[in-house]
Amino acid sequence: MPDDKHEWLDPDNKHEAEVRYLVEHTDLSPNQAKQLVAKHGADRAKLLDIAKTMKAEG
Repeated sequence: MPDDKHEWLDPDNKHEAEVRYLVEHTDLSPNQAKQLVAKHGADRAKLLDIAKTMKAEG
């Protein structure tokens, strides 16, 4: 079993790479990160700004 907890992501897909980055560097869940990237694209700076205003699921 791979050690990578995000094995469901394709690292070669730009949007999925941003989902991974958000999950690892913010308090967002994978689901929240996916929704954010789907809505706003793969602009990391923009995504991080938006993520700062969001609360983690839970």
